[in-house]
Amino acid sequence: MNQSIPDPSTSADSILAGLDPEQREVARAFGGPVCVLAGAGTGKTRAITHRIAYGVATGQLNPRHVLAVTFTAKAAAEMRARLRDLGVPAVQARTFHAAALRQLRHFWPRVVGGPMPEIMPNKFAGVAEACARLHMSVDRAALRDVVAEVEWSRVSMLTPENYPEAAERARRPGVAGFGARSISRILAQYEEVKKERSVLDFEDVLLHMVGFLSERADVAREVRAQYRHLVVDEYQDVSTLQHALLRLWLGPSTDLCVVGDAAQTIYTFAGARASFLLDFGREFRGAQTIRLERNYRSTPQIVRLANTVLDGARGRTREHRLTLVSQRETGPVPVIETYADDVAEAEGVAERIAARMAEGHPASGMAVLFRTNSQSEAVEEALTGRGIGYLVRGGDRFFERQEVRRGVMALRAAARLEAEDPARMVRDVLGQQGWAAEPPAASGAVRERWDSLNALVNLADTVLARPGADLPQLVRELEERAEAQSAPEVDGVTLASVHAAKGLEWSAVWLIGASDGLLPISMAQTAAEIEEERRLLYVALTRARDLLTVSWAAARTPGSRGSRKPSRFLDGVEDHPAAPQSAGASARRTGRRSASVHTVCRVCRGGLATPHESRIGRHETCPPSYPEELLDALRSWRGGRAGQLRIPPHSLLTDAALEAIAERDPQDAAELVRIPGAGAVAREAEGSQILALLEKHRPDRQNPR
Repeated sequence: MNQSIPDPSTSADSILAGLDPEQREVARAFGGPVCVLAGAGTGKTRAITHRIAYGVATGQLNPRHVLAVTFTAKAAAEMRARLRDLGVPAVQARTFHAAALRQLRHFWPRVVGGPMPEIMPNKFAGVAEACARLHMSVDRAALRDVVAEVEWSRVSMLTPENYPEAAERARRPGVAGFGARSISRILAQYEEVKKERSVLDFEDVLLHMVGFLSERADVAREVRAQYRHLVVDEYQDVSTLQHALLRLWLGPSTDLCVVGDAAQTIYTFAGARASFLLDFGREFRGAQTIRLERNYRSTPQIVRLANTVLDGARGRTREHRLTLVSQRETGPVPVIETYADDVAEAEGVAERIAARMAEGHPASGMAVLFRTNSQSEAVEEALTGRGIGYLVRGGDRFFERQEVRRGVMALRAAARLEAEDPARMVRDVLGQQGWAAEPPAASGAVRERWDSLNALVNLADTVLARPGADLPQLVRELEERAEAQSAPEVDGVTLASVHAAKGLEWSAVWLIGASDGLLPISMAQTAAEIEEERRLLYVALTRARDLLTVSWAAARTPGSRGSRKPSRFLDGVEDHPAAPQSAGASARRTGRRSASVHTVCRVCRGGLATPHESRIGRHETCPPSYPEELLDALRSWRGGRAGQLRIPPHSLLTDAALEAIAERDPQDAAELVRIPGAGAVAREAEGSQILALLEKHRPDRQNPR
């Protein structure tokens, strides 16, 4: 039977279908250098993968001569998956290190001779030995800082000799108590350690390829013949070393497409240079620049708040900023709220999360973000106290965690045995590694280990549910995921620093610690450092799809004097309405809540211990001052009003806030605004309705305020 040959033009047209006008412009941009300025949530990965597929479909690109480069193994794996779905599986999508390592292994025997040295898994042991040889005492925290400085010097292509001058020019402070000269000595000794051990680190991979391409014309010709079309994602994060390698890959060619957003440059401390993105047109004359500003991730209210924060930017970020325009329907107004201390803040956030989960929202769709990792402890305890699981991101990669490695090894051994019930065997095997059917009561490392093993169990259930799946197939999938760093989803709330949250998104986000000293961090002193902190806040805000809360605490510990002030980046936020952008919706304003809490029970006059008791002003065991029908009436009103606003009821007011309102019985908006959780509605139409409801029930009350 004759089969018709598909029309290439039809195939190409179908690739463009579904793209917005700017994305379509990216997909059709060929014949010279292209710079895509893509804001958060604007579909940049979709645009560049469709560009590659369209180029292949129209004969402008040979898929075997395309190299797409990004910064994480997970992003590269996602890009490969999308390209496969678009019918171009032959395209290479790799990280800078993975692409360079593949080339280095190929050329090493020819250029150097013999087998290539092993790659160190990390620098810690080598740097620690270098410090010991120099009789420099470093604890674990100091060692981490020294390792980070070693990495910065190497991605900046510095030698031990020119490091001190470059560090001074870059205004880099002393590290872990060591001055620039001491760091220079550590750098030199670290090179000796690697030489004696016959090992390379990750930066060596790039540096050696730079050397091979610079010094061997035959190597350069072969690489450039293989990779004729280059695409680089997250171009604002490119370092001096990566840029040098990229230029050598290109040679005289200008067939390069880069994608990035200067407003998301948050890794300059690690060597990233947004100037490569911002100066692309100067470096590549005649470059075409395309701006992606249609945001498909976040509601108009969240986008408006993020844009407002960026309004205050200075320098080149302001000059080249993108103004996002949400393509979503209207959603809840972002909330900015204040707590008495860090513990109260953590309890308040955990309470909101529990309420959202009670409405049926999955924990995996929520995240708590913070500036420093130390801020997560109070949130971990608050979530654990409510039996809510969580995952701390930003530490070890999932498949590099000790418990995960041991679990996979045990499953690999078990896969050699026949199992009538593979799912049961997985549970038995991982049970020997510390997994249990119920989560531990403890928080911290104990809970993290359980969550990791439980994620393996859940992934196993998914894989083994496929027809004919068995343990060997499960182990193969685990190995493939480990190579691609594609961690299974943990059914818990994500806790992450803003740096670790880059590139991710959640339905609901709580950003805690939005006070001066934390955001911006107190260590940020120069104008450039302050601007990077502003960009961190912008990145945090744009992680949220539907619900966003920003909070700060006046004091670190309960009972301490509240000396903190809200982040300077929030100045003027109340002056910009977070207005819905869809027709017919009423505009509301983002409000900052200034809450007051009680320390003494109004019933028995005893001291109050928990955040919930401090909020309502009495012990939970003491009788309330309000009639039960008042609380029922408030809940009924909340449900009706939330329905009118098309938002979840708890997004308007939580149960705890309603209880506090009923207990405190505010007389006016000024008193209502001081109730934790009620400030955002106090001066809105809802505030008037609440006060009217209280007045209606007040004659029957005894009010011991």
